[in-house]
Amino acid sequence: MRSHAIADTATLLGRSLRHIARSPDTIITTAVVPIMLLLLFVYVLGGAITTGGGDHYVTYLLPGIVVITVASGISYTAYRLFLDLRGGIFERFQSMPIARSAVLWAHVLTSVIANLISVTVVILVAVAMGFRTHADVTAWLAVVGIVALFTLALTWLAVIPGLTAKTVDGASAFSYPLIFLPFISSAFVPTASMPGPVRAFAEHQPVTAIVNAIRNLFTQHPVGDDVWIALVWCVGLLAVAYLVATHVYRTRIR
Repeated sequence: MRSHAIADTATLLGRSLRHIARSPDTIITTAVVPIMLLLLFVYVLGGAITTGGGDHYVTYLLPGIVVITVASGISYTAYRLFLDLRGGIFERFQSMPIARSAVLWAHVLTSVIANLISVTVVILVAVAMGFRTHADVTAWLAVVGIVALFTLALTWLAVIPGLTAKTVDGASAFSYPLIFLPFISSAFVPTASMPGPVRAFAEHQPVTAIVNAIRNLFTQHPVGDDVWIALVWCVGLLAVAYLVATHVYRTRIR
């Protein structure tokens, strides 16, 4: 039964990836806004921002831009789910001998792959702008793992509005607060420079821990507790989002 579900997921994943390959504008659009923010903050505002470290500002900034890239990209998951739901694709699949879980997992894995490609594009642009790292293979694998886990958690969160929204705009609009969240974190400036209440919020929200963990891995500084806090946030969000999304799916698609 499990091998049957894996095979079905692989087949539907191939279908979704072919759609992405035929229409790469999804990946391009996802990367455009983060790249524009990267250019704006490094070349226009970077000279006025003090981070307290000796690294180039693009090195400080990149982890936050990576988070924004992922937050931007997951909106397309909700969008594609909404279109499939409205187009009757789900009902068509339900009439076929396909594992129920395969449909959702195919969309989720497509999102993870597409977002990792977008993140790669953003990192390459950052390298062209002066980003340098002495991170070894282990540190890079840790960064990829954190970003992939964060993407997986947010993608399952995106499944919920994709299945429940009444309009296309409603399906993708949920990502706007997620894109804004890095601006109230350590992504652009150290939290120590923020006023009291804002600093308290910034230091206790998930993006700060994720950004700090990735930044310290890139710069080969001690990661401290940030990496564990980041993992707890990601795993907790993933568990809650998965349970809610699968419940909504079973309710909507009978």
